[in-house]
Amino acid sequence: MASIYDFSARTLAGEELPLKRFEGQVLLIVNTASACGFTPQYKGLEALQQKYGARGFSVLGFPCNQFGAQESGSEAQIAQFCSTHYGVSFPMFAKIDVNGAQAHPLYTFLKDEKGGLLGSAIKWNFTKFLVDRSGHVISRHAPTTTPESLAKDIETLL
Repeated sequence: MASIYDFSARTLAGEELPLKRFEGQVLLIVNTASACGFTPQYKGLEALQQKYGARGFSVLGFPCNQFGAQESGSEAQIAQFCSTHYGVSFPMFAKIDVNGAQAHPLYTFLKDEKGGLLGSAIKWNFTKFLVDRSGHVISRHAPTTTPESLAKDIETLL
């Protein structure tokens, strides 16, 4: 059975990072954007990273420009924005597509594992996937779900 460890993605710094590096950790995988109404969720995501990181948890951020062109900046601009405005310390990856023919294979896998209420397509920025220590997708959460509201689920998996 496939897991998220079968994939890799390019970081904002341009290096290919196998997700196998996160094996044994609980993960929250999120498609992000810098100019979205949900962008302040970066604060909550970083709070989760700070609270649970030492216990084997990590947020993985995947910028995406497919929704209202809300992530139009370069990788360097995204990194600067996340650092300056939200002090993001969790891994951020290069901009990807999450839907369509050019969707990153990781997101094709995530959507196949946990479809949404209105089909498997990602509907907007800040859709969240919670992954257990074995690399299996446990749950999918809508953009309106705040990072803070996932703390109990994360603690259960830790």
